[in-house]
Amino acid sequence: MTRLILRAALAWTAIAAVEIVHGVLRARYLVPVVGDLASRQIGVLTGSLLILGVALALVARVGASGSRELRIVGGTWVALMLAFEVLLGRAFGMSWARIASDYDPRQGGLMLAGMAVLFLAPTIAARVRASRTAARSARGSRCA
Repeated sequence: MTRLILRAALAWTAIAAVEIVHGVLRARYLVPVVGDLASRQIGVLTGSLLILGVALALVARVGASGSRELRIVGGTWVALMLAFEVLLGRAFGMSWARIASDYDPRQGGLMLAGMAVLFLAPTIAARVRASRTAARSARGSRCA
C-alpha cells in the first residue's frame, strides 16, 4: 500500500507541474480577456482535461490494480492537490476566504467539480486504457 501511495504521489507531481504551467498561462492570457472569476471557472474545465490527459499517460505506471486501488490513487491526488492549493494560495497572500471561495459554488467556485474529476481521473484513465487494449486485441485477432 505504501508503494502505491508513493507512486501515486510521484504521478501527482506531474499533474502539479502541468497545473502550474496551466495557471501561469491562464493568468497571463485569459484573465485580461475574461476577468479573474471567469478565468478560474474556465480553468477548472481546461485543468480537468489536462488532468485526465496526465492520468491517461501515467495510470499504468502507478500500478493500481482494481477499483479500490484506483480510488486510493484518486484520494491521494485530491489530498495532495488540496494541500498544494492551500499552501500556494497562502504563499501568494490569499486570505482563507479567498481560497475557500474557489470551492463554493454560491460564489462561482467550481473547484469541487475539479477535485471530483481529479479523484475519478485514475479510474477513468484505467477504463479508457483497458478499452483501447481490448479494441487493439480485437483488431489483432481479426487480422490473424
